[in-house]
Amino acid sequence: MTNAKPRGQSLYEEACEVIPGGVNSATRYVGRPYAFTGADGAYITDADGGRYVDYHAAFGAILLGHNEPLVNDAVRGALDGVDLIGAGVTPIEIEFAKLICSVIPSAEMVTNAMSGSEATAYAIRLARAETGRSLIVKFQGGYHGWHDAVARNVISPPSLAYGMDPVSAGILEQALTSTLIAEFNDLSSVQALFDEHPEQIAAVILEPIPHNVGALLPTQEFVEGLRSLTSSAGALLIFDEVITGFRHTLGGYQSVCGITPDLTTFGKAVANGFPLAGLAGPRSLMSRFTSAGGDVALLGTFNGYPIGCAAGIATVSYLRDNPSFYARTETLGERMRSGLRSIVDEFGFAGQVRGFGSVFVLYFMDAPVLGYRDLMRNDDKAYLEFHRRMADAGFFMLPMSLKRNHVSGAHTEDDIDRTLEASRDVLKGMLHDGVLTT
Repeated sequence: MTNAKPRGQSLYEEACEVIPGGVNSATRYVGRPYAFTGADGAYITDADGGRYVDYHAAFGAILLGHNEPLVNDAVRGALDGVDLIGAGVTPIEIEFAKLICSVIPSAEMVTNAMSGSEATAYAIRLARAETGRSLIVKFQGGYHGWHDAVARNVISPPSLAYGMDPVSAGILEQALTSTLIAEFNDLSSVQALFDEHPEQIAAVILEPIPHNVGALLPTQEFVEGLRSLTSSAGALLIFDEVITGFRHTLGGYQSVCGITPDLTTFGKAVANGFPLAGLAGPRSLMSRFTSAGGDVALLGTFNGYPIGCAAGIATVSYLRDNPSFYARTETLGERMRSGLRSIVDEFGFAGQVRGFGSVFVLYFMDAPVLGYRDLMRNDDKAYLEFHRRMADAGFFMLPMSLKRNHVSGAHTEDDIDRTLEASRDVLKGMLHDGVLTT
C-alpha cells in the first residue's frame, strides 16, 4: 500500500500540463504548499486542508484582510450595475479618480490600469515625452514591473549588481542601456549619473521604501536631495508607490516624508486584492495623454474597469473614514518587530529586524542596512530557510530571500504572539541544525 500523493502536489502537476511551470508568475512557485483553495481574513488554506496565518498577503495587495466583506459587497453591487463598456466614462471611474486626487498629495489628475507594471510604463513614457530625454535612473534592488524599460538589476547577485543584470531574455539592448543604476540612500551615486549624462536623464524612478528587497528605509536627506537634484536638472521624480501607497498611510510615503514627486504610481493595496493600479500627477503632465488631446498614448481596454474601481472606492473610503486603521496595523507591526529583535538578542546570531508600519523583515546579517550593497551581506540561505520553516509551522511567509512580510487589518495580537513563539522555535532549530551560528 502506497501513500496517496497530496492533493496540492497533484493540482500543481496538473497545472504544469497547461500553465508554464504550473504557475502564472515565476515568483509564485514555492514548492509546498503547492496549491491554495481558500482565503479568509488573516488566513489562507491549502488544497490539503492546511491553514496558515498569511504574512505574504499577495505581495502586500491584501491590506484589510482576505475576502473583506465591505470590499466584496461593493464589487457585487458593481456587478449588478455597469460592466465593461469600453466607451465613454462611467460614474464609478469618476468617483474613484476624485477619491484618489483627494488623498494623494501629488495628484491633480489620475488615470488607472490593471497592474503596477502598466502604471510605471505610462509614467516612464510620459517622463520621456515631457523632457525629450531618453535615459532613466533606477536603484539597484528596486522593482518597477516587468516591462523592458525597468527590467534590470532587481535582486542581483554580487557578481552582477550595478552592472548589466536583465531580469529576462528577449529585451533589446537599447532598452536596457537606457536605464542607469544608482545606489539607494547614496545621493552621490545619482549625482554622478547626472554629471556623466548631462541633459539626457528624463526621470529618476524610486520605490520610496524598496520593499522588493525587504524594507530599506530612506533617509530624509536622501529623498530631499533627489527632489532638489531632479528639479535642478530638469528631470522628473517618479515615486513608485505601488507597494507603499495605501499600505502605510492614506497619502502614500510622500505624505510621510513631505516630498512631492512629479508623478506617482500606485496599485496593490488600493483595492484589497482586486486588480487596480494607476498613475497620478499634476494636470500639466497628465494632460499630455492622448485621451486629453496630447501626444502620449493612453490605451487599454480594461483601464477604468468598474469592478476594480468599486473595490478601490470601498478600500480607500474605509481607510479615509477609519484613521485608527493605520495606528493599529503599525502597532501590530512594531509588536512583531520588537519581538523578533528580542529573539535575535537572546540567541545572539547575526540578525537585523527592519520594517515600517505593517511591514516586517528579519535580515540575517549585521548592521548597517542602508542600501543594496549592505544586503549583499545577507545570508540568503538562512533567510529562505526561516521563511520555509515558518510556512511549515503554519505561518506563511514567502520562501524567497529578501521578500517582506505584511500585517493586515485582519491580524490580531494573538496572531502576532503565536507567530513570535513559532519564530523562536524555528530559529532555535536553525541554530541546532547549523543553519545559523552565533
